[in-house]
Amino acid sequence: MSFCKIVITADGSCFGNPGPGGWAALLKFGDSKKELFGYDPQTTNNKMELQSVLSALSVLRRPCDITFRLDSTYVGNGLMNLDEYEKSGWKTKTGSPVKNLTQWKKIKELLKPHQYQVVHVDAHTGDPDNEWCDATAKKQWKENFILLKED
Repeated sequence: MSFCKIVITADGSCFGNPGPGGWAALLKFGDSKKELFGYDPQTTNNKMELQSVLSALSVLRRPCDITFRLDSTYVGNGLMNLDEYEKSGWKTKTGSPVKNLTQWKKIKELLKPHQYQVVHVDAHTGDPDNEWCDATAKKQWKENFILLKED
């Protein structure tokens, strides 16, 4: 089976935790790119981080060799431990239930046809793709929060 190579940079943001949140993902495939982003009026930062990955995976139409570029250690570590979580009945190493289980299970399902690796990107250090995702995620809740306050 041949795999396309794709780089996914993803980030999430939340005003308050919980509060209004936004997410963004940038997918790069050769010279092409796709920008994805969205908003949730009441969420958490980790849910927005997960939503950015989930949304990016949902647009892939064939098996890919994915490089995830993430500043979230929560999501990066989770992606690297998905098999262990599933084998343990979706428990962490300490035995507590995995939080945001619905999103993790969807991600696990969407990852089945793909190969992937995770690269940690330090936040706010000038990486152009990470900065775009961060700014776009924040823009989602900022714009929508203002609209909600005016209603």
